[in-house]
Amino acid sequence: MSDLRIRPAVVADARAVLAFWQVAAEGTSISDDETGVAGLITRDPEALLLAERDGALVGTVIAGFDGWRCHLYRLAVHPDARRQGVARALLEAAEERFLALGGRRGDAMVLVANERAQHAWRAGGYLPEEQWRRWTKWLG
Repeated sequence: MSDLRIRPAVVADARAVLAFWQVAAEGTSISDDETGVAGLITRDPEALLLAERDGALVGTVIAGFDGWRCHLYRLAVHPDARRQGVARALLEAAEERFLALGGRRGDAMVLVANERAQHAWRAGGYLPEEQWRRWTKWLG
């Protein structure tokens, strides 16, 4: 994996990240627009981690920490780069970030129907906690 570079995204990456998610991510979010991605990067410049190989984007993960919980979103790896350790490297970088910030436990949002993602999360040491249910409310 020596040719893999992981770095925080900058606002100028927003458009490329959105295009990448169209190819590599499962599902969409209400925040999947340039304003949403730029807002994330502006609010927490270290949260959106990008994996690059030879200058090309091959993976992402959002590693958000609110001072209380460590949240993981948008772990996505380009189809041509899967099963090459990209997800593992991104999760390791996210976990290092959390530990440096005083985080104690990472939690991930994983689509129930996305079995490929579930496999990747399990391989990273994450397990589902069936007693929890995500509750949401649209604010706008």
